[in-house]
Amino acid sequence: MATSAPATATAANNLLDQVKQRGELVISTDADYKPQSFRNPDGSWVGFDVDVGREVAKRLGVRPVFKNVNFVLVTPGGWNGQWDVNIDSMAITNERAKVLWFSEPYYFTPASFAVYKTSKDQTLADLAGKRLGVGASTTYEDYLDGKMSTARIKPPAKTTVVTYDTDELALQDLAAGDGVRLDGVLTALPTIEAAIARGMPLRVISPPVFEDSSAIALDRASPVQSAPLLWAITGIIHDMHRDGTLSRLSQKYYGIDITVRR
Repeated sequence: MATSAPATATAANNLLDQVKQRGELVISTDADYKPQSFRNPDGSWVGFDVDVGREVAKRLGVRPVFKNVNFVLVTPGGWNGQWDVNIDSMAITNERAKVLWFSEPYYFTPASFAVYKTSKDQTLADLAGKRLGVGASTTYEDYLDGKMSTARIKPPAKTTVVTYDTDELALQDLAAGDGVRLDGVLTALPTIEAAIARGMPLRVISPPVFEDSSAIALDRASPVQSAPLLWAITGIIHDMHRDGTLSRLSQKYYGIDITVRR
């Protein structure tokens, strides 16, 4: 369910009208977060989040324009109109909801630990005292720092948390060898599975430790009223759930439907 938003906006102070007038929806996302969003060598954008963004823009009647923006710059809000929305598997949290508006969730992401393929670590408890990598300003970092009160599985104790600009960089360091740079990485399970499918020598520790509800985010501090755009996007996401578009895109990129809560 979308978070509440301001009640009214005039045409001159209306982000939805501005998007339609310029004919473009400017979308911030990550250029190195397979299979959610990434760029091919020719610069073209690919991924689940990218296709969701394209479909949202299409249903708004505009063209999508993607911008590679560091996640650390997105989560605090205060975008100053540099982009309209964030479609980057943004998990809904109470802290983020203080500075961002959220649409209806478009998918649900299990968070899991990856270790090197030959690691002796088999359970969550085995990761106690280890060096664990995460993307900066993510719910994965919050979890390891003990800031996620809703998590039903407690994080491993006395770990050293190493933050990276992207989850992909953390996985690359883990793939350098068992304990060489990291002992494990916490990220989205589909991201780990995609890395393994590409040949990274990694392994998943089961079960997932929590599940994120991922939504499209808008800036509460937008220079113009964003409520109409939020409502339009929430309606589009609702329709994409109902007509099977999100399920089809999930099957395309993940091989399973993660657009419904398990």
